[in-house]
Amino acid sequence: MRRFALPALLAGVLLLSACSKNSNDGTLPVPAGGSDTSSSSDTPSTEPTEPSSAPTQPATTAKPTTTAKAQIIIKAGNFASNPAVQGLVTSYPLYFQALVSKDDTVLRKKFPSFFYSDVSQGIYDAQRNGWIMKPPGSVVVVGAKRTADGTVAVQTCRSQTTQYWDPKGKAWTVVTPNGSAEVIEMIQTGVGWLPYRLATPKGVDCARVHYPA
Repeated sequence: MRRFALPALLAGVLLLSACSKNSNDGTLPVPAGGSDTSSSSDTPSTEPTEPSSAPTQPATTAKPTTTAKAQIIIKAGNFASNPAVQGLVTSYPLYFQALVSKDDTVLRKKFPSFFYSDVSQGIYDAQRNGWIMKPPGSVVVVGAKRTADGTVAVQTCRSQTTQYWDPKGKAWTVVTPNGSAEVIEMIQTGVGWLPYRLATPKGVDCARVHYPA
């Protein structure tokens, strides 16, 4: 009987020691880490809200680009109701784009040949000499007269910033402190009024013109 009592006693001691190990493990960081993982699962739930709000910021910063697209500002003033002037307002941005980029492709494709031949040489000279023109520029319409050829001569004043700048000479290629006069004859075509040719700007006074840019 004593021989069996000793093993039973030892078994009881081993069982108690095993239970004591499990109870001690409960105080270690490993089980506590389990509760930490549940709390950390809350933090990722807040993180996605931050990236989702982030894309809304570029949308606000993209708004100024809409105003930056206006490379040229055209002020028609009292002549805004004239169809030829309306055609100039529509077509002039393409003309100015060709001057800035020094590429006459758009003029060759979409404008009458007379106007293209009048302007292309100036674009070529700008390319060859390294002249630059940086937007924004501005044009003010100061008159519109019908000619004997059936065109409408739109008299304009171009701001100083609508001229070529010579970086080598550090001066404007056209020295016009008050802006320069430019007369563009508009012709009615099947797609509307388009620039037909450049005319002599004689008699156009730009001294008192206020340019929007």
